Amino acid sequence: MRSRSNSDPEQVLAFAIELARTVHDSKCTDVTLLDVRGRRPETDFILIASGTSQRQMRSTAQSCEDLGKSQSNAPYRNSADTGTTWVVVDFVEVVVHLFEPEQRMYYDLELLYTGSKRVAWRRVP
Repeated sequence: MRSRSNSDPEQVLAFAIELARTVHDSKCTDVTLLDVRGRRPETDFILIASGTSQRQMRSTAQSCEDLGKSQSNAPYRNSADTGTTWVVVDFVEVVVHLFEPEQRMYYDLELLYTGSKRVAWRRVP
């Protein structure tokens, strides 16, 4: 079962993996990529990571947007300019959540998506 997307599932997966790598390269920690296809109607992948500050999370969100735009996949919506401790970049098929660690523990999105498959995104050396 697919979400509302008509995109090629392999291309969406590759984009989600590149986003995870971009977030990791931006020095965010505890990067988790979850495959929620067939479990959530609104998206295919959820990317969750912890940042060290609002500034770092906004910069990381901008890097994600730049990656999306370079692949003709501009974000549908983002909250990067609100100055909060939780930044969201929504690409429809992939939703990126960047949290300050305390906020991440408080909202515990991983619990919400319990049972979803974790996607391996790290580069093979």
